[in-house]
Amino acid sequence: MPQETKTPDKFTIINELARRRGFFWQSYEIYGGAAGFPTYGPLGAKLKQNIERKLRELFVTRLGILEMESPVVTPGRVFEASGHIDHFKEPMVECQKCKKRFRADHLLEEFTKISESEAEKMSLNELKAAIKKHEIRCPECGGAFGEPKLFLTMFQTTIGPYSEAIAYGRPEAAQGIFVEFKRLYEIAREKLPFGVLQTGHALRNEISPRQGLIRLREFTITDLEFFYDPEEPDCYLLKDVENEKLRLVLAENRLRNSEKIVEMTVKKALGKGYIKAEWQAVFMAYAKKLLIDLNVPAEKQRFIEKLPWERAHYSLQTFDQQAYVERWGWVEVSGHACRADYDLKRHMEFSGEDMRVYKECEKPIEKEQLKINPIMSKLGPAFKNEAANVAQMLSKTNPEEVEASIRKKGFYKLGKYKILPEHIEIKHEKTVEHGRRFIPYVVEPSLGSDRLLYVALEYAYKRKKDRAILSFPRDIAPLQLGVYPLVSKDGLPAKTLELKELLADEGFVTEYDEAGSIGRRYARADEIGIPLGITVDYETLNDNTVTVRDRDSWKQVRSPISDLPTLLHKYFRWKVNFDDLGKPFKS
Repeated sequence: MPQETKTPDKFTIINELARRRGFFWQSYEIYGGAAGFPTYGPLGAKLKQNIERKLRELFVTRLGILEMESPVVTPGRVFEASGHIDHFKEPMVECQKCKKRFRADHLLEEFTKISESEAEKMSLNELKAAIKKHEIRCPECGGAFGEPKLFLTMFQTTIGPYSEAIAYGRPEAAQGIFVEFKRLYEIAREKLPFGVLQTGHALRNEISPRQGLIRLREFTITDLEFFYDPEEPDCYLLKDVENEKLRLVLAENRLRNSEKIVEMTVKKALGKGYIKAEWQAVFMAYAKKLLIDLNVPAEKQRFIEKLPWERAHYSLQTFDQQAYVERWGWVEVSGHACRADYDLKRHMEFSGEDMRVYKECEKPIEKEQLKINPIMSKLGPAFKNEAANVAQMLSKTNPEEVEASIRKKGFYKLGKYKILPEHIEIKHEKTVEHGRRFIPYVVEPSLGSDRLLYVALEYAYKRKKDRAILSFPRDIAPLQLGVYPLVSKDGLPAKTLELKELLADEGFVTEYDEAGSIGRRYARADEIGIPLGITVDYETLNDNTVTVRDRDSWKQVRSPISDLPTLLHKYFRWKVNFDDLGKPFKS
């Protein structure tokens, strides 16, 4: 019997199209390739830039978020403070036959009915038992697996020729913002709230990335850290989005093994306490709108609340924004975490720098407060040359936390120093406060450019009369205009190149194509998502008008060349529609 031909899914189709037409492909192909590292070709690089430009237009241009750029290579001390070195580890198993290595929890998700949340909370022994119970073998060669181990998923290096100067490739862009907080706060005129955004490369040494652009070892991330006063958490932007509906998968339902989607307004979600911080809810609403602008309908999006053991070590609450794709189901495209004061507090402890801000009170406040007095006669013998530094760090700690820790544990951990009761005096004093010092709270939307690009490609892909079309929203299409001579003779190419130069001077991204029939050229343009095709024909030589063709409807209009710059600028800014570009025309 003849074998059944399997219809390729969208993931396969898009990856093949992406390689063939120059969107992206696996890096270092001539040396066998390297999993988790993509190379973006001319079209992919431009598409990615356009998506990132939309992020900047939303956050930087419209909301006034500050933007910065910091290095990828980061001293190890930064990640000791942030907790990444202790927590950024994943369970790994190695095939005893071919020596390939895999994420243990991902194997369970792929080959059993164990859910992602169940697999994530398993200990190494539980993972070992589950792999044995379900008889999971190596997907590459069928060999047996060895003992699960924890693997640090950060790329380690050294700075300069000094082996002790350990550094890491950053796994997120956020820490570059936190360590510069004091200077950024000054730039923001020492006023809260304010936000800082950073877009750049990040590195995660994934154990076995096998999902194309969905899981990478080097990727582009946009981290936005928004700082606010925890005693004044109200968001002045809430009124703009309070009636926006969000589709939520709540932790309380997930604990009952249900991924039921609950749809409600931002206002209701805050009122019921499902989302803890107003700023977090507002950024979630903006992220939903962003995906809609990338052609992902609301019903193909959801926000899933992370369970306690799934959350990052710094998070009090996290929602992952997910989009539905054909092969992988629900995939994360952005994360929305309430980081509270975790990061600034940790960097304050480890660096000794005061990360608190000062805010004047409207009226002086008389209150009783705890005060920590270092006893230098005890600190000197205990910490030697570092005693003065310890005393300075103690002066910046939260006295309530110090007292509570000493009562509970008998000591207080101050960075790498262990403070004992005999090192300090804890006093209750009456004071008059004219202001207060505090560490700001942080909410963080974090978005992945590579995943957004893949999702945009999948939702753009359509077929019409057996022809592939990438129906990108007009403002992210990598090429805006195709310009074509009807035929390659009689002065039409020269007139077309003259038009191309005019459009390029106006800032439009154009492609000139004269190879093959006009129908073939339209088809090539549709396949890479060029929204409009402009054709120069014999009539153009007489009256200086051209045919403008729409990629999606294949409709055509006739327009004077002199009107094109103004009309096209309006079109790509969504001010006019295709029918407004000229008079209807039938070829």
